[in-house]
Amino acid sequence: MDKATVLVVDDTPENIDILVGILAQDYKVKVAIDGPRALALAAKTVPDLILLDVMMPGMNGYEVCKRLKQDPLTSHIPVIFVTALTDVADETQGFELGAVDYITKPVSAPVVKARVKTHLALYDQKRLLEQEVKVRTKELEDTRFEIIRRLGRAAEYKDNETGLHVIRMSHYARLLAVESGLPDKYCELIYNAAPMHDIGKIGTPDAILKKPDKLNEQEWLEMQRHAEIGAEIIGEHNDPLLEMARRIALTHHEKWDGTGYPNGLSGEEIPIEGRIVAIADVFDALTSIRPYKQAWSVAETMDLFERESGKHFDPELVVHFKQVIDEAIKIRDSYNETA
Repeated sequence: MDKATVLVVDDTPENIDILVGILAQDYKVKVAIDGPRALALAAKTVPDLILLDVMMPGMNGYEVCKRLKQDPLTSHIPVIFVTALTDVADETQGFELGAVDYITKPVSAPVVKARVKTHLALYDQKRLLEQEVKVRTKELEDTRFEIIRRLGRAAEYKDNETGLHVIRMSHYARLLAVESGLPDKYCELIYNAAPMHDIGKIGTPDAILKKPDKLNEQEWLEMQRHAEIGAEIIGEHNDPLLEMARRIALTHHEKWDGTGYPNGLSGEEIPIEGRIVAIADVFDALTSIRPYKQAWSVAETMDLFERESGKHFDPELVVHFKQVIDEAIKIRDSYNETA
């Protein structure tokens, strides 16, 4: 097992020699003779613990500790002040700045060893707990994403489509979001929220969903209700993923020129995720085989996007989608229903 690294900071060589002598057998010991060098060394090779003198010329120990705690790279390192100051006010100031302990000078070897060992053990336990929390949080997020994907697939199966549709179109949505310059976190959100776009079809009668002929006016109005039903199923939440999924379900059939449904939104009134999913959904629907139609070629589909740019689709997003069409084709081929 690798030895823990302790950084000793003191402007007096004799004090450094004493602490190195106490700790060198059990730990890797690095030293700095002033505050600026301590900060530079801590940032370069992050130690597991810092023994920090308070009374140093130029930048004193309190200022060093303050700066360590302000830097995300070093804020987690336990700091023990080693000082001749014994006033309660001095100790209080150090603890308020984030120090974990005080050792008074002249130092006692058993005390130094005991305090360092204790705080390293606490630090290790804290790191282990944080890692376990991260793993558990990741597991919960993965489970949530999988539930959303499976609900999306359930809606597609009801509509005589395969679950691969929601996989492909969610990849297309993320691809288009990335090409549009949206933040990484947003791109991952839309990838995980897009599969819920047609969840409202669960509430659409099978006689309408599976009707082999053209829908009459009343049936078409009933079909359009799936957007609002989907938003109702998902509900309103503070969770960013579910909130985005709700907006997508409600708005992915809106059109740039205001002729879409359910609310006749136009242009940038339509949330960007709704405009992105509109392209991803239509591209997959047209280029995929369905019981009632053959797959369109990519060229035919892109011609339609060109004609509908500024009408059905956001014209800027159509331009972006053209830029990534080769990658979209690779995604389609990777999740080919006939493969």
